[in-house]
Amino acid sequence: MAGPSLRPHVHWAQRHRELFLRVELSDVRNPDITITDNVLHFRAQGHGAKGDNIYEFEIEFLEPVEPKPVCRVTQRQLNITVQKKESNWWERLTKQEKRPLFLAPDFDRWLDESDAEMELKEKEEEKINKMKIESRVPKDPFKHLKKGYLIMYNLVQFLGFSWIFVNMTVRLFILGKDSFYDTFHTISDMMYFCQTLALMEIMNSLIGLVRSPLIPAVVQIFGRNFVLFVILGSLEEMQNKAVVFFIFYFWSIIELFRYPYYMLSCIGIEWKPLTWLRYSVWIPLYPLGALSEAVCIVQSIPIFSETGKFSLGLPNPLNVTIQFPFVLQIYLIALFLGIFVNFRHLYKQRKHHLGPKKRKMK
Repeated sequence: MAGPSLRPHVHWAQRHRELFLRVELSDVRNPDITITDNVLHFRAQGHGAKGDNIYEFEIEFLEPVEPKPVCRVTQRQLNITVQKKESNWWERLTKQEKRPLFLAPDFDRWLDESDAEMELKEKEEEKINKMKIESRVPKDPFKHLKKGYLIMYNLVQFLGFSWIFVNMTVRLFILGKDSFYDTFHTISDMMYFCQTLALMEIMNSLIGLVRSPLIPAVVQIFGRNFVLFVILGSLEEMQNKAVVFFIFYFWSIIELFRYPYYMLSCIGIEWKPLTWLRYSVWIPLYPLGALSEAVCIVQSIPIFSETGKFSLGLPNPLNVTIQFPFVLQIYLIALFLGIFVNFRHLYKQRKHHLGPKKRKMK
Protein backbone atom coordinates (compact mmCIF):
# COMPACT_ATOMS: atom_id res chain seq x y z
CA MET A 1 0.00 0.00 0.00
CA ALA A 2 1.36 3.45 -0.96
CA GLY A 3 2.51 5.76 1.81
CA PRO A 4 1.92 9.53 2.19
CA SER A 5 2.63 11.94 -0.66
CA LEU A 6 6.23 13.03 -1.02
CA ARG A 7 8.15 15.52 -3.14
CA PRO A 8 10.66 14.10 -5.63
CA HIS A 9 13.96 15.72 -6.52
CA VAL A 10 13.48 18.02 -9.52
CA HIS A 11 16.28 19.52 -11.64
CA TRP A 12 15.65 22.41 -14.00
CA ALA A 13 17.34 24.30 -16.83
CA GLN A 14 16.19 26.83 -19.37
CA ARG A 15 16.62 28.24 -22.86
CA HIS A 16 15.20 31.45 -24.23
CA ARG A 17 12.05 29.69 -25.46
CA GLU A 18 11.60 26.74 -23.11
CA LEU A 19 12.08 25.21 -19.65
CA PHE A 20 13.35 21.72 -18.87
CA LEU A 21 12.35 19.81 -15.72
CA ARG A 22 13.90 16.46 -14.85
CA VAL A 23 11.97 14.57 -12.15
CA GLU A 24 14.07 11.93 -10.37
CA LEU A 25 11.54 9.10 -10.38
CA SER A 26 11.96 5.66 -11.92
CA ASP A 27 9.24 3.24 -13.00
CA VAL A 28 6.73 6.09 -13.17
CA ARG A 29 3.06 5.11 -13.30
CA ASN A 30 -0.06 7.20 -13.91
CA PRO A 31 1.61 10.62 -14.21
CA ASP A 32 -0.82 13.55 -13.88
CA ILE A 33 0.81 16.78 -15.09
CA THR A 34 -1.16 19.98 -15.72
CA ILE A 35 -0.55 23.73 -15.82
CA THR A 36 -3.32 25.89 -14.38
CA ASP A 37 -3.02 29.64 -13.72
CA ASN A 38 0.70 29.46 -14.53
CA VAL A 39 1.19 26.76 -11.86
CA LEU A 40 2.50 23.31 -12.77
CA HIS A 41 0.80 20.51 -10.83
CA PHE A 42 2.56 17.15 -10.73
CA ARG A 43 1.39 13.86 -9.24
CA ALA A 44 2.62 10.36 -10.06
CA GLN A 45 3.50 7.04 -8.52
CA GLY A 46 7.08 5.90 -8.91
CA HIS A 47 10.31 4.91 -7.21
CA GLY A 48 12.18 7.88 -5.73
CA ALA A 49 14.32 8.75 -2.73
CA LYS A 50 11.65 7.40 -0.37
CA GLY A 51 11.01 4.19 -2.27
CA ASP A 52 7.89 3.36 -4.25
CA ASN A 53 5.29 5.96 -3.37
CA ILE A 54 3.06 8.76 -4.60
CA TYR A 55 5.08 11.90 -5.30
CA GLU A 56 3.72 15.35 -6.02
CA PHE A 57 4.78 18.99 -6.22
CA GLU A 58 3.69 22.39 -7.52
CA ILE A 59 5.74 25.10 -9.20
CA GLU A 60 4.43 28.62 -9.83
CA PHE A 61 6.51 29.98 -12.70
CA LEU A 62 8.17 33.37 -12.67
CA GLU A 63 6.56 34.45 -15.96
CA PRO A 64 3.69 33.17 -18.16
CA VAL A 65 4.10 29.80 -19.86
CA GLU A 66 2.06 27.77 -22.34
CA PRO A 67 -0.54 25.55 -20.59
CA LYS A 68 0.42 22.35 -22.44
CA PRO A 69 3.58 20.69 -21.08
CA VAL A 70 5.29 17.87 -22.99
CA CYS A 71 6.13 14.80 -20.92
CA ARG A 72 8.52 11.96 -21.76
CA VAL A 73 8.89 8.98 -19.41
CA THR A 74 11.96 6.75 -19.31
CA GLN A 75 12.83 3.93 -16.94
CA ARG A 76 15.08 6.19 -14.84
CA GLN A 77 13.30 9.54 -14.86
CA LEU A 78 10.53 11.75 -16.17
CA ASN A 79 11.30 14.77 -18.37
CA ILE A 80 8.95 17.74 -18.74
CA THR A 81 9.34 20.49 -21.33
CA VAL A 82 7.39 23.74 -20.89
CA GLN A 83 7.24 26.48 -23.53
CA LYS A 84 7.60 30.11 -22.42
CA LYS A 85 5.00 32.50 -23.78
CA GLU A 86 7.70 35.06 -24.51
CA SER A 87 11.27 34.34 -25.56
CA ASN A 88 13.48 35.79 -22.85
CA TRP A 89 15.89 34.77 -20.09
CA TRP A 90 14.53 34.26 -16.57
CA GLU A 91 16.56 35.14 -13.52
CA ARG A 92 14.96 32.21 -11.67
CA LEU A 93 12.33 29.55 -12.23
CA THR A 94 9.74 30.23 -9.54
CA LYS A 95 7.73 33.29 -8.66
CA GLN A 96 8.79 32.98 -5.03
CA GLU A 97 12.31 34.27 -4.50
CA LYS A 98 13.38 31.49 -2.18
CA ARG A 99 14.09 28.31 -4.12
CA PRO A 100 12.10 25.23 -2.90
CA LEU A 101 14.25 22.56 -1.28
CA PHE A 102 13.23 19.87 -3.77
CA LEU A 103 14.32 22.03 -6.74
CA ALA A 104 17.93 22.28 -8.03
CA PRO A 105 19.73 23.32 -11.24
CA ASP A 106 20.23 20.65 -13.90
CA PHE A 107 23.95 21.10 -14.50
CA ASP A 108 23.89 18.57 -17.36
CA ARG A 109 21.78 21.02 -19.37
CA TRP A 110 22.62 24.28 -17.65
CA LEU A 111 23.72 27.25 -19.77
CA ASP A 112 24.40 30.85 -18.90
CA GLU A 113 22.42 33.48 -20.79
CA SER A 114 25.35 34.28 -23.10
CA ASP A 115 25.87 30.58 -23.88
CA ALA A 116 22.15 30.16 -24.55
CA GLU A 117 22.18 33.16 -26.89
CA MET A 118 25.12 31.64 -28.75
CA GLU A 119 23.24 28.32 -29.05
CA LEU A 120 20.14 30.13 -30.29
CA LYS A 121 22.21 32.03 -32.85
CA GLU A 122 23.82 28.82 -34.09
CA LYS A 123 20.42 27.19 -34.51
CA GLU A 124 19.11 30.17 -36.45
CA GLU A 125 22.20 30.17 -38.69
CA GLU A 126 21.80 26.43 -39.26
CA LYS A 127 18.16 26.96 -40.22
CA ILE A 128 19.07 29.76 -42.63
CA ASN A 129 21.83 27.66 -44.22
CA LYS A 130 19.44 24.75 -44.63
CA MET A 131 16.92 27.02 -46.35
CA LYS A 132 19.64 28.33 -48.66
CA ILE A 133 20.73 24.81 -49.60
CA GLU A 134 17.14 23.74 -50.25
CA SER A 135 16.57 26.81 -52.41
CA ARG A 136 19.58 25.88 -54.56
CA VAL A 137 18.28 22.39 -55.27
CA PRO A 138 16.33 22.63 -58.54
CA LYS A 139 12.72 21.50 -58.30
CA ASP A 140 11.77 18.66 -60.59
CA PRO A 141 9.07 19.97 -62.98
CA PHE A 142 8.11 16.39 -63.88
CA LYS A 143 7.71 15.17 -60.29
CA HIS A 144 3.94 14.74 -60.46
CA LEU A 145 4.12 13.23 -63.93
CA LYS A 146 6.65 10.63 -62.74
CA LYS A 147 4.55 9.83 -59.69
CA GLY A 148 1.43 9.45 -61.82
CA TYR A 149 3.26 7.12 -64.20
CA LEU A 150 4.54 4.92 -61.34
CA ILE A 151 1.08 4.74 -59.74
CA MET A 152 -0.50 3.78 -63.07
CA TYR A 153 2.21 1.22 -63.87
CA ASN A 154 1.88 -0.53 -60.49
CA LEU A 155 -1.93 -0.40 -60.70
CA VAL A 156 -1.99 -2.02 -64.14
CA GLN A 157 0.41 -4.76 -63.05
CA PHE A 158 -1.61 -5.38 -59.90
CA LEU A 159 -4.84 -5.71 -61.90
CA GLY A 160 -3.14 -8.01 -64.41
CA PHE A 161 -1.72 -10.40 -61.83
CA SER A 162 -4.97 -10.24 -59.84
CA TRP A 163 -6.84 -11.41 -62.95
CA ILE A 164 -4.37 -14.27 -63.34
CA PHE A 165 -4.63 -15.31 -59.69
CA VAL A 166 -8.44 -15.14 -59.51
CA ASN A 167 -8.89 -16.92 -62.85
CA MET A 168 -6.56 -19.75 -61.86
CA THR A 169 -8.10 -20.08 -58.39
CA VAL A 170 -11.67 -20.24 -59.74
CA ARG A 171 -10.67 -22.81 -62.37
CA LEU A 172 -8.90 -24.86 -59.71
CA PHE A 173 -12.04 -25.01 -57.56
CA ILE A 174 -14.27 -25.86 -60.51
CA LEU A 175 -12.07 -28.24 -62.50
CA GLY A 176 -9.66 -29.49 -59.84
CA LYS A 177 -6.47 -31.06 -61.21
CA ASP A 178 -7.78 -30.87 -64.77
CA SER A 179 -7.13 -27.11 -64.67
CA PHE A 180 -3.38 -27.80 -64.44
CA TYR A 181 -3.07 -28.98 -68.02
CA ASP A 182 -4.59 -26.05 -69.94
CA THR A 183 -3.25 -23.24 -67.76
CA PHE A 184 -0.96 -21.93 -70.49
CA HIS A 185 -3.70 -21.67 -73.14
CA THR A 186 -6.01 -19.86 -70.70
CA ILE A 187 -3.58 -17.53 -68.94
CA SER A 188 -0.64 -17.03 -71.31
CA ASP A 189 -1.91 -13.88 -73.07
CA MET A 190 -2.24 -11.96 -69.81
CA MET A 191 1.06 -13.34 -68.50
CA TYR A 192 2.79 -12.29 -71.75
CA PHE A 193 1.39 -8.79 -71.28
CA CYS A 194 2.42 -8.48 -67.60
CA GLN A 195 5.91 -9.90 -68.06
CA THR A 196 6.58 -7.76 -71.15
CA LEU A 197 5.42 -4.69 -69.26
CA ALA A 198 7.72 -5.69 -66.39
CA LEU A 199 10.69 -4.78 -68.58
CA MET A 200 9.83 -1.16 -67.70
CA GLU A 201 11.10 -1.86 -64.16
CA ILE A 202 14.61 -2.25 -65.53
CA MET A 203 14.25 1.03 -67.42
CA ASN A 204 12.86 2.75 -64.31
CA SER A 205 15.90 1.68 -62.32
CA LEU A 206 18.35 2.63 -65.11
CA ILE A 207 17.06 6.21 -65.43
CA GLY A 208 16.79 6.68 -61.66
CA LEU A 209 13.01 6.89 -61.57
CA VAL A 210 13.00 4.42 -58.67
CA ARG A 211 15.69 3.65 -56.12
CA SER A 212 15.50 -0.11 -56.53
CA PRO A 213 18.86 -1.75 -57.35
CA LEU A 214 19.25 -2.80 -60.97
CA ILE A 215 20.78 -6.30 -60.62
CA PRO A 216 17.91 -7.99 -58.67
CA ALA A 217 15.36 -6.54 -61.13
CA VAL A 218 17.33 -7.81 -64.13
CA VAL A 219 17.79 -11.27 -62.59
CA GLN A 220 14.10 -11.71 -61.80
CA ILE A 221 12.57 -10.25 -64.97
CA PHE A 222 14.94 -11.86 -67.48
CA GLY A 223 14.73 -15.16 -65.59
CA ARG A 224 10.94 -15.20 -65.73
CA ASN A 225 10.83 -14.08 -69.38
CA PHE A 226 13.33 -16.77 -70.35
CA VAL A 227 11.05 -19.44 -68.91
CA LEU A 228 7.89 -17.84 -70.31
CA PHE A 229 8.97 -16.97 -73.85
CA VAL A 230 11.83 -19.38 -74.60
CA ILE A 231 10.80 -22.55 -72.75
CA LEU A 232 7.00 -22.41 -72.62
CA GLY A 233 6.29 -20.12 -75.56
CA SER A 234 8.41 -22.04 -78.07
CA LEU A 235 7.55 -25.62 -77.09
CA GLU A 236 3.95 -26.78 -77.50
CA GLU A 237 4.90 -29.99 -75.70
CA MET A 238 5.59 -27.95 -72.52
CA GLN A 239 2.39 -25.92 -72.62
CA ASN A 240 0.16 -28.70 -71.30
CA LYS A 241 2.45 -29.63 -68.40
CA ALA A 242 1.13 -29.32 -64.84
CA VAL A 243 4.24 -27.39 -63.82
CA VAL A 244 2.98 -24.36 -65.79
CA PHE A 245 0.15 -23.96 -63.27
CA PHE A 246 2.54 -23.78 -60.32
CA ILE A 247 4.92 -21.36 -62.06
CA PHE A 248 2.12 -18.92 -62.94
CA TYR A 249 0.42 -19.31 -59.55
CA PHE A 250 3.56 -18.58 -57.49
CA TRP A 251 4.46 -15.61 -59.71
CA SER A 252 0.99 -14.08 -59.35
CA ILE A 253 0.78 -14.47 -55.56
CA ILE A 254 4.09 -12.67 -55.06
CA GLU A 255 2.99 -9.76 -57.26
CA LEU A 256 -0.38 -9.44 -55.51
CA PHE A 257 1.48 -7.87 -52.58
CA ARG A 258 4.46 -6.28 -54.31
CA TYR A 259 2.67 -3.97 -56.70
CA PRO A 260 0.07 -2.56 -54.24
CA TYR A 261 2.92 -1.89 -51.78
CA TYR A 262 4.85 0.12 -54.38
CA MET A 263 1.70 1.91 -55.54
CA LEU A 264 0.87 3.11 -52.01
CA SER A 265 4.52 4.05 -51.43
CA CYS A 266 4.28 6.44 -54.39
CA ILE A 267 1.71 8.50 -52.47
CA GLY A 268 3.46 8.19 -49.10
CA ILE A 269 1.10 5.61 -47.55
CA GLU A 270 2.38 2.64 -45.58
CA TRP A 271 -0.10 -0.03 -44.53
CA LYS A 272 1.67 -2.23 -42.01
CA PRO A 273 -0.08 -5.55 -42.84
CA LEU A 274 0.72 -5.04 -46.51
CA THR A 275 4.34 -4.15 -45.68
CA TRP A 276 4.67 -7.34 -43.65
CA LEU A 277 3.18 -9.43 -46.46
CA ARG A 278 5.36 -7.74 -49.07
CA TYR A 279 8.53 -8.64 -47.17
CA SER A 280 7.42 -12.03 -45.85
CA VAL A 281 5.51 -14.02 -48.50
CA TRP A 282 8.64 -14.29 -50.64
CA ILE A 283 10.24 -16.53 -48.00
CA PRO A 284 8.18 -19.63 -48.96
CA LEU A 285 7.14 -18.54 -52.47
CA TYR A 286 10.53 -17.73 -53.99
CA PRO A 287 11.98 -21.21 -53.31
CA LEU A 288 8.77 -22.82 -54.60
CA GLY A 289 8.80 -20.63 -57.70
CA ALA A 290 12.48 -21.38 -58.35
CA LEU A 291 11.84 -25.11 -57.91
CA SER A 292 8.94 -24.96 -60.38
CA GLU A 293 11.08 -23.12 -62.93
CA ALA A 294 13.88 -25.67 -62.49
CA VAL A 295 11.43 -28.56 -63.00
CA CYS A 296 10.15 -26.86 -66.14
CA ILE A 297 13.68 -26.53 -67.54
CA VAL A 298 14.58 -30.14 -66.70
CA GLN A 299 11.41 -31.36 -68.43
CA SER A 300 12.21 -29.29 -71.53
CA ILE A 301 15.80 -30.56 -71.97
CA PRO A 302 14.84 -33.90 -73.61
CA ILE A 303 12.46 -32.09 -75.97
CA PHE A 304 15.13 -29.60 -77.06
CA SER A 305 17.59 -32.49 -77.47
CA GLU A 306 15.18 -34.35 -79.71
CA THR A 307 14.13 -31.41 -81.86
CA GLY A 308 17.48 -29.61 -81.94
CA LYS A 309 15.65 -26.32 -81.52
CA PHE A 310 17.86 -23.29 -80.77
CA SER A 311 21.01 -25.40 -81.10
CA LEU A 312 23.64 -23.47 -83.05
CA GLY A 313 26.02 -25.06 -85.55
CA LEU A 314 29.21 -23.09 -86.12
CA PRO A 315 30.83 -23.02 -89.58
CA ASN A 316 34.32 -24.28 -88.78
CA PRO A 317 36.52 -27.26 -89.66
CA LEU A 318 35.60 -29.05 -86.41
CA ASN A 319 31.87 -28.71 -87.15
CA VAL A 320 31.15 -27.75 -83.51
CA THR A 321 27.50 -27.34 -82.48
CA ILE A 322 26.41 -25.46 -79.41
CA GLN A 323 23.66 -27.66 -78.03
CA PHE A 324 20.79 -25.71 -76.45
CA PRO A 325 20.23 -28.39 -73.76
CA PHE A 326 23.79 -27.69 -72.59
CA VAL A 327 22.89 -24.00 -72.39
CA LEU A 328 19.87 -24.94 -70.27
CA GLN A 329 22.07 -26.93 -67.90
CA ILE A 330 24.29 -23.88 -67.48
CA TYR A 331 21.15 -21.78 -66.97
CA LEU A 332 20.02 -24.07 -64.14
CA ILE A 333 23.18 -23.17 -62.26
CA ALA A 334 22.65 -19.48 -63.05
CA LEU A 335 19.03 -19.79 -61.88
CA PHE A 336 20.03 -20.76 -58.37
CA LEU A 337 22.79 -18.15 -58.28
CA GLY A 338 20.20 -15.56 -59.29
CA ILE A 339 17.85 -16.77 -56.57
CA PHE A 340 20.68 -16.29 -54.07
CA VAL A 341 21.16 -12.68 -55.29
CA ASN A 342 17.46 -11.94 -54.92
CA PHE A 343 17.27 -13.69 -51.54
CA ARG A 344 20.15 -11.58 -50.25
CA HIS A 345 18.54 -8.38 -51.53
CA LEU A 346 15.09 -9.20 -50.14
CA TYR A 347 16.52 -10.25 -46.78
CA LYS A 348 18.23 -6.87 -46.43
CA GLN A 349 15.01 -5.13 -47.41
CA ARG A 350 13.03 -7.19 -44.89
CA LYS A 351 15.51 -6.41 -42.14
CA HIS A 352 15.31 -2.72 -43.00
CA HIS A 353 11.50 -2.54 -43.05
CA LEU A 354 10.56 -5.14 -40.42
CA GLY A 355 13.67 -5.36 -38.23
CA PRO A 356 13.65 -4.36 -34.54
CA LYS A 357 13.55 -0.63 -33.93
CA LYS A 358 14.47 1.31 -30.83
CA ARG A 359 11.37 2.61 -29.16
CA LYS A 360 11.13 5.46 -26.74
CA MET A 361 9.09 4.82 -23.64
CA LYS A 362 6.22 7.23 -23.26
